[in-house]
Amino acid sequence: MKQMLIHKETDYTVLALLEDGQVMQTDIDRPGGKQSEGNIYKGRVVNVLPGMQAAFVDIGQGKNAFLFIDELLEPNRADRGGPKPSITELVRAGQQLIVQITKEPIDGKGARVTTNIALPGRCMVYMPEADYVGVSRKISPEEARERLRTAGERLRRPGEGLIIRTVALEAALDELQQEVASLRETWTTIRQTAGHAEAPAELYGGNTLPQRVVADLISRQADEVWIDDAETYASIAAMLRLRPDGGTSSLRRYEEPDDMLARFGVLEQLERAYARRVRLPSGGELVWDQTEALTVIDVNTGKFVGTHMLEDTVYHANLEAAVAIARLLRLRDTGGIVLIDFIDMEQEQHRNAVKQLLEQELAKDKAQSHILGWTRLGLLEMTRQKKRENALGALLETCASCRGRGKLYNGPGLRERAGSPRK
Repeated sequence: MKQMLIHKETDYTVLALLEDGQVMQTDIDRPGGKQSEGNIYKGRVVNVLPGMQAAFVDIGQGKNAFLFIDELLEPNRADRGGPKPSITELVRAGQQLIVQITKEPIDGKGARVTTNIALPGRCMVYMPEADYVGVSRKISPEEARERLRTAGERLRRPGEGLIIRTVALEAALDELQQEVASLRETWTTIRQTAGHAEAPAELYGGNTLPQRVVADLISRQADEVWIDDAETYASIAAMLRLRPDGGTSSLRRYEEPDDMLARFGVLEQLERAYARRVRLPSGGELVWDQTEALTVIDVNTGKFVGTHMLEDTVYHANLEAAVAIARLLRLRDTGGIVLIDFIDMEQEQHRNAVKQLLEQELAKDKAQSHILGWTRLGLLEMTRQKKRENALGALLETCASCRGRGKLYNGPGLRERAGSPRK
């Protein structure tokens, strides 16, 4: 059972995604705010940096957006071999470009953008200048992949590109045709708007809370949506009624006097998930240390003693930890380099099984992650992409004095000398 909770406060709205009662993801939506990832802008190049092979683009967000050379080249150009041209050959200061946000502003840095536009639909992603057809890796068997690839080739025009999504397996050809036509028309409108807009200007966006919820329902990411705000409920219900299926059966209006997040156990779970030490159901423990660019996770058996051989105990503790780590990476929205110190395993097949299980669990995450393998010191090394600010972190304030790393001295002498006698 997948449930989405939408809890409205005065200054923000909290979204929580639960699977069988366990919190898997949280998000924060500010008043009048919208996610900017996927939005398309007409921007102006402010500065070109040949040494970084990058440019900064003003898209009207205060902080200039970052445009790397690979995001200027045509899709797959970087894979064709040969040296890349200098970025000064591709753009110049003052030039106006149509760009799309691929990574939202984080920690005071501007957004990351690309000129390779991609418009997502329910069954496919339309890329006006990609010139190829791709099929989701989740689609199998190979016969189904070939059938959808052939359909995509028939639907696209020369120079256009399509990525066929998993949902397309259940769609009829005419539905795919209608979606391609709709996305193509959207791109035509964007280009026409760009023709008379003065940079910086937003050309395509509006990824608001109701729109995101409806998209999740369409892609079957939630069996139930509980909403404790009447206005938000009415807005989402109205959008769903406009769809051909008119499905509002998944919506639930929460009207109880107590707090909805507390009733579903969200607050308690988040408190445990964001602790430095996270207890696992079997008695094992994760110790989570995070810096600006690196996260280190230590797996301990804790109170888990097992019932058989030591190797078997360690193996099962690591399997449980792998599932928990994948969930917490998603819930905390941890990005950058991640080192996992699993408990030492002697058998290579156990090491491979733990790595494979972690890969399977990470595949459920929308954020891209790559497991690089075991280091010579026996640590599992991986990376995870972070696209936006940490949701819960927006509600927490770091101590200005110690920046979250301070400790209180409890030894003799110091407080007395400072004029604060110990009690």
